[in-house]
Amino acid sequence: MAITETTSEDGREPDDGSPAPAGGPRDEAAPAPADDHDRWRRFADDDGTAPLDAAPPGRWRRTGRLLVRGARSEWTLAGLFSVLLAVAMTWPLAKDLDDVVPHDTGDPLLLTYILGWVGHALRENPAGIWDTNSFWPLTDAYLFTDTLLGYAPLALFITGPTSALVVYNLLYIGTFALAFLGAYALLRQLGARVAGSAVAAAAFAYAPWKLGQAGHLQVLSVGGIALALAMLARGHGWSLRDGFRSERQRPGWIVAGWLTALWQFSIGAGLGIPFVYLLLGIGVVVGLHWLVTRPRLRWQTLAADGVGGVVFSLGVLWIADKHAVVARAYPEAVRDVDYISWFSPTWQSFIIAPEESRVWGAAHEAARADLTWAPEQALLVGFTLVALAVAGLVWSCWTGWQRCWLLLGGAAVFAVSMGPNFLDRGAWAWAPLYEYAPGWDAIRTPGRLAIYLTLILAVLAAGTLTRIADEADAVAHAARVDKRLKVKAPKRVHALLFLPIGLVLWEGLTVAPYVPVPEAPVDMAALEGPVLFLPSGGGDTKVQYWSTDGFVEVANGVAAFTPDEQAGLRSMSLDFPNDESVASLREAGIETVVVLPGSLPGSDWSGLDTEAEPFGVGVERTDDAVIYDLDPN
Repeated sequence: MAITETTSEDGREPDDGSPAPAGGPRDEAAPAPADDHDRWRRFADDDGTAPLDAAPPGRWRRTGRLLVRGARSEWTLAGLFSVLLAVAMTWPLAKDLDDVVPHDTGDPLLLTYILGWVGHALRENPAGIWDTNSFWPLTDAYLFTDTLLGYAPLALFITGPTSALVVYNLLYIGTFALAFLGAYALLRQLGARVAGSAVAAAAFAYAPWKLGQAGHLQVLSVGGIALALAMLARGHGWSLRDGFRSERQRPGWIVAGWLTALWQFSIGAGLGIPFVYLLLGIGVVVGLHWLVTRPRLRWQTLAADGVGGVVFSLGVLWIADKHAVVARAYPEAVRDVDYISWFSPTWQSFIIAPEESRVWGAAHEAARADLTWAPEQALLVGFTLVALAVAGLVWSCWTGWQRCWLLLGGAAVFAVSMGPNFLDRGAWAWAPLYEYAPGWDAIRTPGRLAIYLTLILAVLAAGTLTRIADEADAVAHAARVDKRLKVKAPKRVHALLFLPIGLVLWEGLTVAPYVPVPEAPVDMAALEGPVLFLPSGGGDTKVQYWSTDGFVEVANGVAAFTPDEQAGLRSMSLDFPNDESVASLREAGIETVVVLPGSLPGSDWSGLDTEAEPFGVGVERTDDAVIYDLDPN
């Protein structure tokens, strides 16, 4: 008897109790076993509150039963596992939350400062959130980079530099946990089994290319993408394996999905803009499908989509309008094609690991040498994930047409993510978006779209492992129906399907350090602003972070572009502290100049005379700084 006769064409176990093809007579004496996909569907149908069997009387005993059941539920365990895994994969960060940052003291300190500014502004003056204390005297400086506005609730706990580090590091760990949980929820909703969903979710959360983005919290914050898609799919009663089921519509999940999507967009426009276009594309496809098939939709579903979609659209337009104001006010913020090409990946990028990869970093050093900007171009998604995904194109629980669409989707993402480095300067993929799609010209690093390629490959990989689990269940069921069969699928087959998660996590190990954060060389809260720190440039992220102690106005600041006004102030200070430079800075409004002698070598201010006593300027020297009061009266 052929084992494959016990499964349907797409690899799922048939409803009949015999090894005959699906649709045959059912053996009432041997009902088909419920696999974990069936249990998930029941969970989705009853919102996770299945009826209690013979629940004992009494509110407290019933509540206790519910709590026990909730503690043992798949989603409680998945959430707990995602957090523990994130702590383990980022260890020892969890024990040093208040004095280190991941990777380096560049962008992580900038993002820590942004979080601190959000909390400060919301407590003191919410309407003034757009004009930060850095980049003085420029307006709308909060919008010079990704805003992290979605993290505002946690940012409210920041009251100074130390608490800012704690919040940033907790969010850093949390991004990995949410990425795993969000991808797991999406894959389970699509119809993957537990093992396949767990392995694919780990590949999504700990892809090797993300190691090179360890300093970019806004890029690591991708869990909301997968989670929003999972909520919207569940709310509409749709999955890859079962299609649309009208009885499974859940309007509450639809609203939650739209709100989660808005939250994801509010973290940063860099990933938010492509996500908006993804949702728009899904909406067009779903709308065309509805016009053809006319599935039965509940009015509550339409209302949920209407309310959620309107709130999402208004929120996106509001944030986008704020960024558009910056683009008009600062033309230097616009990136041309050559600039974007410098940061865009090449054809080999997706099999090259970043230097932070413990497993592949050293082996790929020669390949990275040929890249123009390796931190954004080394985009290895993981060899384990690729192998499982390739197998999933051939043998999977997803149908042939579904696999074809996933393959086409992956190819499209691959082409767009290469930006101008794709065929004919991206004329067939990226260029039309850059020219005609609103907001797309603000995306400096199209290679970060690798997140969607990783997600598509994860879906294919989950299909492979799910098919194996389905076949194992089919063998076991056939053996129970026909006692003459001596072969039984061992239960440990399902446990063995979790083994690839070890390879995925092995590829996701990093060698990037957790760097101690230097303390401020002066009492920031006591300075008279506006203040200019010298040297000025890439090290301004430290100045911005130090300024969370009191938020004194500083002319320093780092963003994805250098405003002309800031470049002018730097030019004025190159000959500091001679009389002409002092006069120019004084006229520009600078009250205090702080020189950091230890940072001068190798900078444009390397020849600055820290022993000079300029006329009419108060000078105070400490072990780490020289403070010049330009208006001592």
